[in-house]
Amino acid sequence: MTEEKNTTPLHGSNVAREQIPTACKWHISDIYAGENDWQAACEEYKSKLPQLQAMQGQLNTAAAVCAALKLQEELAKLLDKIYAYARLQQDADNTDQKLQALAGEAEGMAAAFSNANAFVEPEMLALGKEKLLQMLDEEPALAEYRFYIENMVRLSDHVLSADKEAVFAQSHLATGTAAAAFRALVSADMQFPEITDGQGNKANVSEGCYLLNMTSPDRVLRKNSFTGLMNTYHQYRNTLAATLTGSARTGYFYATVHNYKDTLEAALAEDNIPSSLYDGLIDTVHDNFAPLHEYIQLKKDVLGVDEFHYYDMYMPISTAGDSFACSFPEACAKVEEALAPLGKEYLTALHKGMTEGWIDVYENKGKRSGAYSWGVYGVHPFVLLNYQARYNSISTIAHEMGHAMHSYFSSQAQSYVNSEYTIFCAEVASTTNENLLLEHTLKHATAEQKIYLLNQFLEAVRTTVYRQVQFAEFERYIHGEITAGRSLQAEKLEEYWLQSNRDYYGPALTVDKELASEWSRIPHFYTPFYVYKYATGYSAATAFASAILSGEAGAVEKYLGFLHAGGSDYSLNILKNAGVDLNTPQPVTVTLQKFAAKLKELKALLGK
Repeated sequence: MTEEKNTTPLHGSNVAREQIPTACKWHISDIYAGENDWQAACEEYKSKLPQLQAMQGQLNTAAAVCAALKLQEELAKLLDKIYAYARLQQDADNTDQKLQALAGEAEGMAAAFSNANAFVEPEMLALGKEKLLQMLDEEPALAEYRFYIENMVRLSDHVLSADKEAVFAQSHLATGTAAAAFRALVSADMQFPEITDGQGNKANVSEGCYLLNMTSPDRVLRKNSFTGLMNTYHQYRNTLAATLTGSARTGYFYATVHNYKDTLEAALAEDNIPSSLYDGLIDTVHDNFAPLHEYIQLKKDVLGVDEFHYYDMYMPISTAGDSFACSFPEACAKVEEALAPLGKEYLTALHKGMTEGWIDVYENKGKRSGAYSWGVYGVHPFVLLNYQARYNSISTIAHEMGHAMHSYFSSQAQSYVNSEYTIFCAEVASTTNENLLLEHTLKHATAEQKIYLLNQFLEAVRTTVYRQVQFAEFERYIHGEITAGRSLQAEKLEEYWLQSNRDYYGPALTVDKELASEWSRIPHFYTPFYVYKYATGYSAATAFASAILSGEAGAVEKYLGFLHAGGSDYSLNILKNAGVDLNTPQPVTVTLQKFAAKLKELKALLGK
């Protein structure tokens, strides 16, 4: 960045894109120098796509398979750049109609690729497992596709004939109706009531502002937001139980048709995860309820309330986050200092990313909210931010640059087909950085800042480990009901959810009847057995950070090995080779032990 220290450029929701300094925007020209080059790439892509389609029916030799995979990869790499060039620009300014048109054109090309590409795997599998594996040994040019092909063979018993798979592919639009109905009901048809705050002023509650309201110091606003939102969901409880039943039955249908015993086995199969890991995660969290119960009691004591209700759960016990305010360059310097334990190779790449146009820093009119990292193979990652001068934004830099470094190192070390890491591993690098930043910042913080930081960590573990495992356990229950041939009854779901909250949060929480409806507002339940990955990813990250900061022999080298591995092996193997074995309770236990230790620190600072 070229801005002067302590000088904040003009930015905000009403600031036009062109008013943002060039030094604070990502360099889209690193993908293509301009639209003419992008259009030329599109023409190249369109001219080569028929070559792939012409190979249909021809994949009967190792040479033919290799040629198809090479062309498929060439087209995929080209499409990645075409799509990124259009979408990144659209995300930076959704008011620009021309950019919307470019993104629409790119989406059309992506759909065409999916259709042209559909025959490749079925034709390969039609050759038979033995012949495919034999080809790997006979054709040296297939070496880089070994893991891809071996994984395909592993899953081949669950792939039906090409004509049946084509029918199932067409059925997804119809079988997705339950999830679509849920989204439509919640986002369009549901009318939330007008509420009042502690001064009697009118206020709104909706999914968009609910969590913001729940962090307000105005307890009346929090309570009214909670009851208003939950009571609205309660009015639709039977409908929502029916949509969840439909979604769960869809998952069970696809699982059993593809020769899995149940939806859990099918959902875990993609990452080659055993069901024992899922069950063990839940058991480990159950064994560590005590620190969470103690934390809820502490929050109750600090807030000074006779009863601690769920609408008190998100209320922070410190507002010192703004005391970390600094300019973006200063924030980057803090992140670099915090990540210094990762060594020269990491820091060199990190500094390059922070100073050479990888990051789009500030909010402008039409820019997408939030933050993300987008890796472009053969170029570099791009990071979208909406930086504000507070600790959360500094942490977001560390988080998103963790993703970016993961993408950067994996693309440097791996071929395209082996470069993309799984969702199971996706949050590990980002959260490792968050942990390293927290520990570094704690060393230089005031007492009040330490209270804020410790509470930030405890809330992260509460929401990312405890709460996500609570969700995972609920999913195990609802899909168990479907497997047993039962539908999901709203009353039983409510009873289960209330008891789950009593178990997880302990006696300090007053469990209001309105909380019974919370299960019905969780969109993740319409993507079976996904949320557990948040907990495993966070736990792996905590284990990595602990090993690195404690100076464990080889910890940094193993962690960098994880970043370089990309998707070249199964997720559990990559993590285990780096020193984190999620087949054991150890990484989760380390995380929850750290939760207990940080809770002890916080209580000491608060004199509790």
